[in-house]
Amino acid sequence: MEFGLHIADYTWTSGARDLGPALARHVRNAEASGIERITVMDHFWQLPGIGPVEHEMLEAYATLGFIVANTEKAMLHTLVTGVIYREPALLVKQVTTLDVLSGGRVGLGVGAAWNVQESEGLGFEFPPVAERFRRLEETVQIALQMWSDSEEPYDGAVYQLGRTLNSPQSLTRPHPYLMIGGSGERKTLRLVAQYADACNIGFTPESARKLDVLRGHCDAVGRDYDEIEKTAMIAVTPESTPDTVAATVRELEGLGFTATYVYAIGMPEPEHVVDLIAGARTVAA
Repeated sequence: MEFGLHIADYTWTSGARDLGPALARHVRNAEASGIERITVMDHFWQLPGIGPVEHEMLEAYATLGFIVANTEKAMLHTLVTGVIYREPALLVKQVTTLDVLSGGRVGLGVGAAWNVQESEGLGFEFPPVAERFRRLEETVQIALQMWSDSEEPYDGAVYQLGRTLNSPQSLTRPHPYLMIGGSGERKTLRLVAQYADACNIGFTPESARKLDVLRGHCDAVGRDYDEIEKTAMIAVTPESTPDTVAATVRELEGLGFTATYVYAIGMPEPEHVVDLIAGARTVAA
């Protein structure tokens, strides 16, 4: 089981003025502790359940660029980008740029988006769910085409690109790591089976059944189920211990998950979550 640090909360005791140095220390500490992956949310307001919407939230791709400059080994991506926030070619160019500048360590995590309050508040278009899934599939198709040798036009129902030139090309070949996040059974997991390197599913009593649904979609499209990495997210709080985290991770591993992204709620000292993950790794080993 690989462990990832998912940074979902920037309301730390350092305060906003010293957030840059605090984040740099945090990701260096995570990497030094053996954490293999670091991800960030792609939101503009804090999410209910983690903190008040007014709490600090950094823009994802600017933050990933900062983390690239302050790490050396960890794989980085968003968990996950809302497809409505950026034009597909811009999103692919951002990920490609970071992949090149990081030496091949940045991937794309993408999903259909869900936060209507955030979108309405900041003026992002929030289409109906069927339209968002059309955009998601076309964005993934555009990404894979821009990461290929083709510069042909792309003519979709939503997006039309006259020339899919992408230079410099990504260092990661045939393309950067591609995760589709979410556990919707009819659409999201079908898109995972058809296109993605990885899924990300929240840990719930339904997790095992979600993987069975994914397996069915793989059978339907002729995809090897074992080719797809199964990842999950879990929250930790000040009450969490290495033993409780390790027990959850063992349960996930028994279901077939191979990577766990851990995010903190109510932990204003970011080094505490790294220490907790490191302790859980030792217990689970």
